Amino acid sequence: MKKLLVICGPTASGKTALAVKCAEALNGEIVSADAFLVYRGLNIGTAKPTEEERGGIAHHLIDVADPREDFSVSDYERLALAAVEDILSRGKTPVLCGGTGFYLNAVLYAHAFGNAPASKEIRARLAKIAEEEGREALHARLADVDPASAAVLHPNDVKRVIRALEIFELTGKRKSDQRDGSAPRYPFAAFSYDYPRAELYERIRRRTQEMICRGLVDEVKGLLARGVPPTAQSMQAIGYKEVVDFLKNSYNLGTMSDIIEKNTRNYAKRQLTFFKRMADLHLLAPRDLHDVVREVTQIYECE
Repeated sequence: MKKLLVICGPTASGKTALAVKCAEALNGEIVSADAFLVYRGLNIGTAKPTEEERGGIAHHLIDVADPREDFSVSDYERLALAAVEDILSRGKTPVLCGGTGFYLNAVLYAHAFGNAPASKEIRARLAKIAEEEGREALHARLADVDPASAAVLHPNDVKRVIRALEIFELTGKRKSDQRDGSAPRYPFAAFSYDYPRAELYERIRRRTQEMICRGLVDEVKGLLARGVPPTAQSMQAIGYKEVVDFLKNSYNLGTMSDIIEKNTRNYAKRQLTFFKRMADLHLLAPRDLHDVVREVTQIYECE
């Protein structure tokens, strides 16, 4: 049966440890669904699992991109689907693990691009805007004319942002008003830890302090020294952009830590909002890891 296991949720919630133990129990391999684990050299600030933390379980979609280069949702979709099919072909269980909801959806659902005609001229013009003004600027244009589509498309998903804007320009109608929707690619069971907000924030505080103690600032310095520009997509990750600002403005290390914590909390809020909309998501009470794994595997095997 081509069934996927999904371990998702906000940052610092313990997804990796749970996914590894579930993969052990279900003869699985892990496909990362984290937008910044794809980059080589971004280790501390992304909480990239070490070889020991991976527990001998194969991990896919980690360290597949150069930090100087862009990596789109379409790039992720192509590589992740190939990994999933490879895992399934060997009779194993694909375990999607991560907190980037747009990446998870790229694997779990086949998204339609609308039934409007296409225009090479419009696409070229919009692509030029993305290149010269940035993805965020292009995404902001979509938010102005079609906020519903903008809410479900990541700024890095330039191809689909352009298509949504193209549809609006050609037809005067919003893509979100069309009934094209999306179709599930695989059956799946999805799980997420359900931490009280205060406890999750404390976990974020501790993780931030640990990253700084492990050498986050030196990691960023090393990336910059190797020619990764501060404007690179990889350097927009929380933790990295704040260190770049810290190095540029030379303010207090404690202030930098506070900013990272604040931005991480805000990101966690957005993640929680995203995953609350996920169909049939099973929420897990934090407790002994072995008990949680037993609950997850029982539900996965019975659904």
